[in-house]
Amino acid sequence: MALRRWLLVLTALLAGSAHAASPNIVILLADDVALTDFGAYGGEARTPNIDALAARGAFFTQFRTSPQCAPSRAMLLTGMDNHRTGLGAIPEVLPPSHVDQPGYTMHLEDGVETIAVRLKREGYRTYMTGKWHLGHGSGDLPNDHGFDRSFVLDASGADNWDDRPYMPLYTEAPWYEDGVPTDLPDDFYSSEFLVDRMIDYLGETPGAGAPFLAYVAFQAVHIPVQAPEAFIAHYDGVYDVGWHAIREQHHGRAMELGLIPEGAPLGDMHPALRDWASLDAAERAIVTRSMEVNAGMLEAMDFHIGRLVEHLKAAGAYENTIFVVTSDNGPEGGELRRGPSGQIAILDLWLQSEGYTETRVEKLGGPDTMVAIGPEWASAAASPSHLYKFHGADGALRVPLIMSGPGVPEGGRIDARSIMPDLMPTLLDMVDASTPAPDARPLTGRSLRPVLDGARSEAYGEDDVYGIEVAGNVGLYRGRYKLTRSLPPMGDGEWRVFDLETDPGETQDLSASTPALLEEMLAHYADWSQDVGVIEMPEGYTPVAQIGKNLGSVLFGRYWPWLLGALALLLFALWGAWTAMRATFARLRAA
Repeated sequence: MALRRWLLVLTALLAGSAHAASPNIVILLADDVALTDFGAYGGEARTPNIDALAARGAFFTQFRTSPQCAPSRAMLLTGMDNHRTGLGAIPEVLPPSHVDQPGYTMHLEDGVETIAVRLKREGYRTYMTGKWHLGHGSGDLPNDHGFDRSFVLDASGADNWDDRPYMPLYTEAPWYEDGVPTDLPDDFYSSEFLVDRMIDYLGETPGAGAPFLAYVAFQAVHIPVQAPEAFIAHYDGVYDVGWHAIREQHHGRAMELGLIPEGAPLGDMHPALRDWASLDAAERAIVTRSMEVNAGMLEAMDFHIGRLVEHLKAAGAYENTIFVVTSDNGPEGGELRRGPSGQIAILDLWLQSEGYTETRVEKLGGPDTMVAIGPEWASAAASPSHLYKFHGADGALRVPLIMSGPGVPEGGRIDARSIMPDLMPTLLDMVDASTPAPDARPLTGRSLRPVLDGARSEAYGEDDVYGIEVAGNVGLYRGRYKLTRSLPPMGDGEWRVFDLETDPGETQDLSASTPALLEEMLAHYADWSQDVGVIEMPEGYTPVAQIGKNLGSVLFGRYWPWLLGALALLLFALWGAWTAMRATFARLRAA
């Protein structure tokens, strides 16, 4: 009996020692943040806490993700291509022909293991706060995919000040805690609350000696762009120079930081976008304020990241924590904002019915306001790359990635090519996690640990092919070359090839001058897309048009009784008017 007690004590001590040695992991995911938005990457926003993580660790210069949120989040959490997870696109842009097809079920499919599931096997505590968007309702929320505690938004976005949807696809902002519908506090602001709740989870006593995974998926800077005035005020006048000048500034700073080679060309803005000089004073006031709010929202996120870091330092956990900071895709070019006349460009009645009624310029970004930076500012933010969210261009795909902590070289710049599915195998490798379950689908990402260790300069060789496809928009990479396709309205659906080593802004299409290269890259795409399970979009498909169709279908399904009633009243009124007119004509003839 004494021997048995001694063995139990020894086992406990060894387990505690293993827990102490295993690094914690904190994943901080921003929403719609461009490559050059953070201060460490040359942006205007004040992000000292993110910049400190970059200085303590490494920032990556050639990291890619998908052009839409849910596929990127699936890649991040599973280490797999999005089509193999069930998130071939986002539900909002899915055409009817793809609904419930393999790879397009819009939830994590059987055999898809998240990093939370894998780390729980290693004794980790697993927590999540923020945007989920990887499946709806019972069986598809974070508590069903390995997270011990979670407070999440199961939608593409929502208001940052209160419990309110931001688009008619949702009747509410569906927040869940541990899989149960829940409410938000009265003093809610998204970045602050998500960090508060994560700190609460980290302070819970069960398993307090075990290492943890903390995944915070911020709403910053997704539409609606909103922030406290104290942060917005720091950017008064910063954007008065206009989007052309800011775009040039980002391009110049990208060269200074080595994100692009010296002298790399910056292409023209898309011809459909407005010239800054064409705006009148009222329009400029609105669009500059919108970008000031955007920068303020980034700074607010960074401020609350700083609070999380300080909590970990106070708890003695900071030194043994691996931090990952990145974005799900590039900047959002949506037009959900009020024009100079005070009218909303689209969905006016619905937005007003939801309480988005505040239109004063000086109040934009606060409660009851709907703010978006629009396509021109998105194009400027995406500089030195081309286009922005939803497209196959690098403005949508090339985003910041910062890593710091145990196993990450301090003060390093990593130029190795990498892609979102690489993060999970990298983190599992860094904490020496065990093998997956026997029925788990294989990972498609590669561990970047040899790159971080200095054992290799690249994770992908010159002949290795890796890629992204979402809703018909494509970025396929092999060495220095990229095959890409962007659909309308900002793209034309044509295949193009670029040499990213000399032309990272994608200004000089090589498809006509080197047709053999184009055919070679197209053959790679055919093999790759078949391997991961891409289903091509139907003829004439565009994501923007499909959102409109899906929105119309949802609204009709939701409001058809009201529409039917309104139609009945209209027909009754017309019948009444016709009856009255006939009676009038009859009296006139009789007279």
